[in-house]
Order: sequence, then structure tokens, then C-alpha cells
Amino acid sequence: MVKISIIGYNQNIISEWEEIEIKYQGKNLSDFADFPDPNILAKTYPFYEFMEEMAEQEFHHWSRILSSPSEHRVKILDRYTNEAREMIMMASNNYLGLTTHPAVVEASKKALEKFGAGAGSVPLLGGTLELHKELENKLAKMKGCEDAIIFTSGYSSNVGCVSALVRKDDVAINDRLNHASIIDGCRLSGGTFRTFKHNDLDSLENVLQTSEERGFNGKLIIVDGVFSMDGDISNLPRIKGIANQYGAKIMIDEAHATGVIGENGRGTPEHFMMEGEIDIVAGTLSKALGIVGGFVASSKEVINYLRFYARSHMFSTALPPASAGALIAGIDVIDNEPDLRAKLWYNINYMISNLKRMGFNLGNAETAIIPIIVGDEEKLKLISREVHQAGIFVNPVYYPAVPKKLSRLRLSLMATHTQEDLDDTLEVMEKAGKKYGLI
Repeated sequence: MVKISIIGYNQNIISEWEEIEIKYQGKNLSDFADFPDPNILAKTYPFYEFMEEMAEQEFHHWSRILSSPSEHRVKILDRYTNEAREMIMMASNNYLGLTTHPAVVEASKKALEKFGAGAGSVPLLGGTLELHKELENKLAKMKGCEDAIIFTSGYSSNVGCVSALVRKDDVAINDRLNHASIIDGCRLSGGTFRTFKHNDLDSLENVLQTSEERGFNGKLIIVDGVFSMDGDISNLPRIKGIANQYGAKIMIDEAHATGVIGENGRGTPEHFMMEGEIDIVAGTLSKALGIVGGFVASSKEVINYLRFYARSHMFSTALPPASAGALIAGIDVIDNEPDLRAKLWYNINYMISNLKRMGFNLGNAETAIIPIIVGDEEKLKLISREVHQAGIFVNPVYYPAVPKKLSRLRLSLMATHTQEDLDDTLEVMEKAGKKYGLI
């Protein structure tokens, strides 16, 4: 067992650092991804031991089991005390609280009663229900596009769309912080995969210039509307101008933007008053819409093509009726209940302003995702344990999900968080931040 180094840390926390022993000091998930061995399963054994060690030190905060809905406060069975406890949920993407909204739940029940539990087939064959067509029409209208196609997850919508459209002689140009599903779609496409520095549009232009010199056919620029780890927004107007200059098309992933930004909650294009100007608008249906599934909205020609060439659409059974019915109702709630979004934005502004006042580094956070940058993975383990023990359900994020120097706690805010929830969370964060030298 190896002691954690305490060099450079505040004297008031030295004793706690000295007490902690970790066999796998400095190890992270990337260390177990490649483990050359004739036994293809060999990599699983040290990783299992690593996770057991994390649990023994009470640093294992993945896959906590909820025994209640994903609301502003949840009940879990705590793996460390083996007791049921209530926690303030600061790790849900249920931004508007639609998972338990009465209209959404009721619509889900009605769809279940009318159509049964499953769709029965893939969409292209026998699995397209009238509910699916209604949902696609609503999504197309919401996103200012001619048509839309739905998938069983946001992951599969990005993988299916990119791998269908980008071919051998094409290039997909990605913001470095794009979601993993986009990256995987690029890798599966057979085309060339390039990246530019996060939200650095000079870097984007440099990549486009070199791409022109290499003589690629099609060029597709892909960005998140709101970035999932940093909570900042893509500069869509400038990206559009650069894309036009180089004859490139744009795809935007609206996973964390739909329902959150834009005057009517319709996402990044609406936020910048650019509805109908973006070539491909994709996203998940599991964040602010509160259910599950994914979509791509675009021209009628592009959507028709995806129905036949997006493999994750063609070869996956269609979305369950209860989910489709709930999503239809969820879009109506976003349209008809703007107070939910107003409350979400009150909570966002309140938390960001107070966390900054305390002295936390929040990066460029400007939406419902708020990263608290820690920058030291061993310290992050201690902070995340303390916050968990204090009753705040928040996710620690380690390398390789983010760079090691940007390890963080990632808060996600909801419209349903009460003032007490916010203030209790701030109190816990301030105490932990001072104890471990963040503020």
C-alpha cells in the first residue's frame, strides 16, 4: 500500500491525507483499457481489484442505486452504510423535471394501454406506430426543420447519422469536447476524423484550410450546442460563417440545449436566432425531455436517406410506445409551461453566482451543467466522498473523461430544485472547498 503524497497541500488537511492509503494511487480508467495478454479477459481482473479498492476507501460513487424517481431529492441504498437515505440530486439531466410531470406520466400510461409495451419491430419494417410519426413531426417543428427521424437513444442517433453521411473521401471536423457518441460515429464512418480546439474558431478555420489542401470531398463540422462537461455554448453564428466560406455543412448535437436555451427552449439555433439555418440538428430525448431516445432533424432528403442508411435506426426495434407518448406530451409542456424554464434559469444563475462568489473555478459554465474544477484526482476522491457523506448526490469526473488537470465535480441543475436544495448544496460545497484548499 502506498501513501498519498501530501506535498504542497494545506497543513489543516495533512492528517487526513496521511490516513488514506490507496494501492492504485494515480490509476484511472484509461490504465485498464489496453492490457496485452494472451487471455483476452486478463484486463478485467486488475480493473475489478481497482474498483474494489475504490469502494473500500468509499471513493466509488458510480452507479448509485435509486429507490425513487429522479427528482430534486432522491432515495438511495447507500453501499457504505447499507441504509436507505435521502440525498439532494445534483447529478440528473432531468432539467425541467419532466420525468414525473403529471401530463407526461399520464400520456405514457395512455400510450402503454393503447399500443402495448413494445413496438414489435424495427421502424423500416413493422415497427412504425402513429405515435412515432407524431413525435417526429413535433421534433421537426420544434427544431425548425422539414423532417425528423427518431432513434432508441441519443447515442445511436449520433452514431447512425454520422456514420451514414460521412464516407471514405469525406472529413468530419469535430470540436475536441464533442460527445463520445459523435466520436464513435466518426470512427465507424470510414471517413477522416479531424478535431479543432474547444470553441476556438481560428483552430477550426486552420483545420478547414488544411482539409481543402488535402482535397476531401464533403466536409461536415460537428459541435455540441451545449457541451456536456463544461456547460458552455458553441459560437454557432461564427461557425456558420466559416462553414459557408469553405463549403462545409454543420451538424449540431442539442442534447443539453433542448428545453434549456432559446427563448422557447428550442435549443442553440433558437438561442442565436438561426432556426432553419443549420443543416443537421441532432440530440437525445433523455435530458430536458426526461425520457429516452434520440433524433435527427434536417431536410426531407437527408432524413429519408437516414431511414435507409443509418444502421442504428434500421437494425434497432422502434421506441416503446410509452416513451413516444411521454415525449409528445413533454414537447407540449416545453411549449406551454415557460415557467419551468424560468425557474431552471433562476436556479442556474443563483448557483453560478454563489459558487463564483465563494471562489470556485467553474470554467466557462453558463447553463445547467456546472463543473467545479478540482484539478487533482486524489483530492477529488476525498471531496466527492465528503460531499456524498453530507447528502449531496453529485458526480466526480476523472480522466480520461476530462484532462487530468481539469478533474471536477459536475453539478446538473433542475427546475424542481427548491431554494433549500440550492442553499444546502452551497453550504456543503463551501465547507468541502475550504477543507481541501479549493477556495
